[in-house]
Amino acid sequence: MNPAEFGQRVLDWFDAHGRKALPWQQNPTPYRVWVSEIMLQQTQVATVAPYYQRFVERFPDIRALADAGLDEVLSFWAGLGYYARARNLHKAAGILRDQYGCAMPADIQQVQELPGIGRSTAGAILALSFGQRQPILDGNVKRLLARFAAVEGWPGQPAVAARLWALAERYTPVERVAAYTQAMMDLGALICTARRPRCDLCPLLAGCRARAQGREAALPSPKPRRTLPVRATRMLLLRSVAGEVLLERRPPAGIWGGLWSFPECPPEMDIVDWCRERLGLEVEVEASWKGLRHSFSHFHLDITPVPARVTEAGGRVMEGGRFVWYNTQNPEPLGMAAPVQTLLAALAGDLLNL
Repeated sequence: MNPAEFGQRVLDWFDAHGRKALPWQQNPTPYRVWVSEIMLQQTQVATVAPYYQRFVERFPDIRALADAGLDEVLSFWAGLGYYARARNLHKAAGILRDQYGCAMPADIQQVQELPGIGRSTAGAILALSFGQRQPILDGNVKRLLARFAAVEGWPGQPAVAARLWALAERYTPVERVAAYTQAMMDLGALICTARRPRCDLCPLLAGCRARAQGREAALPSPKPRRTLPVRATRMLLLRSVAGEVLLERRPPAGIWGGLWSFPECPPEMDIVDWCRERLGLEVEVEASWKGLRHSFSHFHLDITPVPARVTEAGGRVMEGGRFVWYNTQNPEPLGMAAPVQTLLAALAGDLLNL
C-alpha cells in the first residue's frame, strides 16, 4: 500500500469513526495539546479526561502554570502517577515564560529541548496544534505500524525503533496532518488494540502484513519479561496532641519526587529511637495497620503503616521547611502520592472516632 492510499484510508476512517469530542480537541492550542500529551503518556484517555479538565481550569495557560507553586501543581496531578511528568511540565512552563514569552516554539528541536518532551510528544504538539508535518510514534502507533509492516522485535530496541520511525515518516501525509495524527492514535487505541485487535474494522486491513500472516496477536514483540523486585518500608503516621499529622517532603529525584509523604523509618531501626534522633520527637508507637502494596514500573513497594502519638515535640522537626504538621480536617492542597492520600483518609476517619 503506497503512502497516499495509506493516508487516505486513515483519514476516511477518522472522518467516519474518529474521536472528535475529547476535551483537548476543543480549542487545541499548543498549551492545551501539550498538557494532554504529557498526561496521556502511559495513561488511558478515560483516566486522563477528568484530571485534564481540572488542570486546565486552574492553569489555563503557560503563564498560569509557570507562576503557580510546584506544590499546587502536584496536588492537581495527585493520582495520575509518574509525577516526574508534572515536575517537568512545571519546569518547562517556566522556561516558556522566561525565554519564549509564554508561547510554545514552532521549531521541533526547540520543543524537544523542553523538559519531559521527547521526539514523539514534540511531533504530536506541532502536528495537532500547528498542523506541521511531523511524524509521531507513541505506543499505539508503534503497535499499528509494527503489525502493518510485520516489523520483528521489541519496539524498545534501537534498531526496531528506527525502522518504525522510518515508517511513521513515510506514511505521514502533507495535508490534514492534525486529523491524520489523531486518527493514528485512535486506530491504535480503538481498533489495533494490544489484545483482540478488531481487524475486520480496520481501514488498513488490505495491506496489513501481520494479518496476512496470521500474526497480529504476536506483533509487536513484547518487552523481555523480568520479575519485579519487592522493596519494603514503614511509613510513620505521627499524630500530634492537636490531631495533626507530620508529613515530609520527599527529595526532588526518585520515586514521588517533590511530593509530601509520611516519614519512613528503616525496618532495622527502633521507631522510638529513630524519631528521637532524627526528628526530635518523643512518640508512643501503636499497633501497625494492615500493609498495602504500591506497584511502580520497576518494583513493588510494600508499605507497613505504623501509627504513633507524639508526646513531646521539639522545634527541630520544623527546621528547613522539609516537614509540615498537616490538618486532616482542614487539608491544604499539597501534592501527595495515592497511597499517602489513602492513608491520610483512613487516618482522618480514625481521628474522628477518637
